Amino acid sequence: MTSQTTPTRHDRSDGPAPANSSGGLQAGLKNRHLSMIAIGGVIGAGLFVGSGTGIAAAGPSILISYALVGLMVVFVMRMLGEMAAARPTSGSFSTYADQALGRWAGFSIGWLYWFFWVVVLAVEATAGAKILEGWVPGIPQWAWALIVMVVLTATNLVSVGSYGEFEFWFAGIKVVAIAAFVVVGLLAVFGLLPGSDAPAPGFAHLTDSGGFFPVGVGAILTGVLMVVFSFMGSEIVTLAAGESEDPQRAVRQATNSVIWRIAVFYLGSILVVLCLVPWNDPSLVKDGSYVAALNVIGIPHAGQVMNVIVLTAVLSCLNSGLYTASRMAFSLGERGDAPKAFARVNKRGVPQAAILSSVVFGFVAVFFNYQWPDTVFQFLLNSSGAVALFVWLVICFTQLRMRGIILRESPEKLVVRMWLFPYLTWATIAMISFVLVYMLTDDSGREQVLLSLLVAALVVAIALVRDVRQRKAAGAPQVVNAVNAAGAVNAAEPATGGAAQEART
Repeated sequence: MTSQTTPTRHDRSDGPAPANSSGGLQAGLKNRHLSMIAIGGVIGAGLFVGSGTGIAAAGPSILISYALVGLMVVFVMRMLGEMAAARPTSGSFSTYADQALGRWAGFSIGWLYWFFWVVVLAVEATAGAKILEGWVPGIPQWAWALIVMVVLTATNLVSVGSYGEFEFWFAGIKVVAIAAFVVVGLLAVFGLLPGSDAPAPGFAHLTDSGGFFPVGVGAILTGVLMVVFSFMGSEIVTLAAGESEDPQRAVRQATNSVIWRIAVFYLGSILVVLCLVPWNDPSLVKDGSYVAALNVIGIPHAGQVMNVIVLTAVLSCLNSGLYTASRMAFSLGERGDAPKAFARVNKRGVPQAAILSSVVFGFVAVFFNYQWPDTVFQFLLNSSGAVALFVWLVICFTQLRMRGIILRESPEKLVVRMWLFPYLTWATIAMISFVLVYMLTDDSGREQVLLSLLVAALVVAIALVRDVRQRKAAGAPQVVNAVNAAGAVNAAEPATGGAAQEART
């Protein structure tokens, strides 16, 4: 990847930055890294453990909730893939919002996304520390959280290649684990699992405990609110593509594979759980959905096996979160929306300041989690809760404008296209907006939306004030120059007139 200088403000306002304008970042991610990041890089502990809560709340109809959110993510990723394939950059949707909607939009969504991921760092570090403390109780939980953060910070600081390699193997473990769970689970569902004496339930559990909608059709929407955030992070691959060997190919593959990824990893695994365990079985919430299903099958030491897999998922998600936050900070610095130090890279092509600043906030959030878990940290958690939906909305509105820009300036790069444009784009906007409005009617979701809106409004206000000030600052020299130029012309007129008079005489 060639190095380019940061575009000036004038260049940015007149048109989009060139594709691949990722400054000094190096193309250290291989295609296999991007493929694995796309497949399983952001599957966190929520799918393995938290899905049991969603099942208990909505019953078997949670499958429809997963399908609806999955469809929404497929559409959003298609839109993002269209833009990223044409203009791969480390800032992804933040850069595109900057170019299509205005500097305030790129600034706002970039900082909100950074805020979301540094809070996730604290959540995942704490989750990993709880597991490790259970294995080695002699080391306190806060020390394990510190160790995990330090190790992954070092991994990201070495090179982007080390991040990619770490993510390749850890995401690979998650992918293999889920695939194995689905295969073994389906064999048990149909009574084909060798050595198992458990009766084959088939699909009976989907309807034998109150029907497919045991708590009403409205529970589908409750389920949507509970599962939507487990899909957050699918867009990471478009940020990472800016540091890959073949960004266009990587984005195209990731966009095309999102459908089967959601079908197998989310819908497939939840279907297996629902077939093996009745939806109202207390073990789903107590032990976690996967462990409950493995216990039914008769897998020995299912809890410990799942703890290893969950720890792997946590470390992988934490690693990706740190990478994502640092690259967004880098992009903001490159565009002048964050300290310039964030846009500097070391000799290995790593944005060291961006990484360290992100992890410092992560450390602070971890401290808040231990010191004030029910006040300060809960505020951080709730105020970042709806950011995922805000990001998806911005991607939709950006794509509406960006399609025309790409067609006008480089139509040959439109190798990935959103289906049924612009109708499906508007339909997706309507779906996301409906979820946000419905969250306001839900007791558990209302606080998240309101606090997230408050934080978003604050960031947008800062962005608009900065925009006005910078325009005034840019306009002042132009006015002075115009006045000076006018004065010079006026001063020259008598001399010109005198010369003309002499010529006539």
